[in-house]
Amino acid sequence: MCGITGWISYDRNLTTERPTLEAMTETMACRGPDAAGIWLDTHAAFGHRRLAVIDLDGGKQPMAVERDGRTLLVTTYSGEVYNYRELRTELEGLGHTFRTQSDTEVVLHAYLEWGEAFTERLNGMYAFALWDPRTEELLLVRDRMGIKPLYYQPTPHGVLFGSEPKAINAHPEVRPAVDAEGLAELITFTKTPGHGVFKGMHEVRPGHTVRVTRDGLTTRCYWALQAREHTDDLDTTVGHIRGLLDDIVARQLIADVPLCTLLSGGLDSSAITALSAGALAAQGSGPVRSFAVDFTGYTENFTPDDLRGTPDGPYAHALSEHVASDHHDIVLDTAALMDPAHRAAVLAARDLPNGFGDGDTSLYLLFKAVREQSTVALSGESADEIFGGYRWFHDPEAVHAGTFPWIAAGVSGRFSGGNAVREALLDRALLDRLDLKGYEDRRYREALAEVPYLDSDAGLQRRMREVSYLHLTRFVQILLDRKDRASMAVGLEVRVPFCDHRLVEYVFNTPWSMKTFDGREKSLLRAAVRDVLPASVADRVKSPYPSTQDPGYNEALRNELRGVAADRNAPVQPLLDSAVAKEVTADGASGDIRPGAELILGLDAWLRTTGTTLEL
Repeated sequence: MCGITGWISYDRNLTTERPTLEAMTETMACRGPDAAGIWLDTHAAFGHRRLAVIDLDGGKQPMAVERDGRTLLVTTYSGEVYNYRELRTELEGLGHTFRTQSDTEVVLHAYLEWGEAFTERLNGMYAFALWDPRTEELLLVRDRMGIKPLYYQPTPHGVLFGSEPKAINAHPEVRPAVDAEGLAELITFTKTPGHGVFKGMHEVRPGHTVRVTRDGLTTRCYWALQAREHTDDLDTTVGHIRGLLDDIVARQLIADVPLCTLLSGGLDSSAITALSAGALAAQGSGPVRSFAVDFTGYTENFTPDDLRGTPDGPYAHALSEHVASDHHDIVLDTAALMDPAHRAAVLAARDLPNGFGDGDTSLYLLFKAVREQSTVALSGESADEIFGGYRWFHDPEAVHAGTFPWIAAGVSGRFSGGNAVREALLDRALLDRLDLKGYEDRRYREALAEVPYLDSDAGLQRRMREVSYLHLTRFVQILLDRKDRASMAVGLEVRVPFCDHRLVEYVFNTPWSMKTFDGREKSLLRAAVRDVLPASVADRVKSPYPSTQDPGYNEALRNELRGVAADRNAPVQPLLDSAVAKEVTADGASGDIRPGAELILGLDAWLRTTGTTLEL
């Protein structure tokens, strides 16, 4: 796992642009703390920051393939290809020779052998660039589910690209700006595929490539969800899912560095931890190391709410005892969550203030603690999107609301008022100009237009295919981006076994009636892994990632918001409804202001520190 960046320019000699590439590359030092590399050619310049995971000595980058003193292909590569060993064996049979044990070199040779069709052979999470000096063409490649990020910005004579926007924005000719559409994208919970938020910037869509030549840019979709008839009965389906999970977890345990799992005590992370424990035991290694986040006094003083019915701690401990994992609780308090250095680190990692408040800060601090003992972690992320785990999957009003179900359910406002809570502190005139409801509706209609159907799809089955598609192409992108940024900010590689495209394709086409055959959420996953879990964990009702319940956190936000609202020079002032801000920060004011306050404080800090201009 690494950070990549580059610059293609057909009108200038880039061999003299080392300082620029070094500046762009340095923005991602956290993504790659182990090494840095620069490669310069006449019209191409690559930068790389490396987090060494496989072939620690031989996998240095940028990496090239040379033959008879001539450079055939160069890459700056981020990610993991889990089937690289099989591909290497196949390529060796076709006459290719290798000088390293890395998956990076396998990717280079795969392209030389199969051309752009090589993408269909890769199994993994990756984002990389390939430069062919012979044709002077660049190929940008992103994995099928969009686990790893990759941004690009066309220029008059080429393109700039990077794992994160900050790498592109570090180029001296870029002036980062966000217009009205970008701000709407930032504020809403939509994550439109391909949208880079910054003006002129794009994100390579999941499952797509972008080819850059002297004639311009072209995109190609090499993978997308397709509707296929599901003919397996229930027992066969459950067995097939279990077989896939066993294979996926075994593949993703490959690493030359310390590895662990993230364990919340929910069904998803518990399944990954239990299967990892079994796979490691079968290899004669282990125990599996597991980590959980917790808050001071959280379990003892837990109060059920609309989102969470139980605390994670007891269930994480039950699973840990069941599989004999080497378990560690990372316990945080309000002081850590409000620490200005921690909040600044999260904003710097995210590039944009569109996160989850204390959920982002706690995730960053969890990953920071994990990184002290492990370099790679396996996560249960994305199981809810694949198997139908969120409560709004099972809420007819949210399902049939005519918009993204998570927005109808109010996820951005913590299920109490929805987006209105998150937007409450924004200036009314600004909201009218942005027309967030209209923006969400346009994006929703665009997404619906992509959904693949079977002729037999009708009624609830047809609608739930749509709901599944929306989650697998939009909502999951919000969470994958969050996890990538928080983990890579501390040099931790987080793998997501549930995002293996084979599993995603199979479950997407499983009828909704089968996904809920026992009348509950995630029926198929529970049935597939029940034998490796304690009953208390297997039967636990879905509980999302935890959020602190300390009332002191809400009050700390109120105090900080009071200071920003009183500062006439605060850059967020033009976006702020001063009357509402004065009301919610007045002496004696009460109520949960977290969604709105987190947004305003994030916007203010972002405008203060990044040099981004708003073009509204």
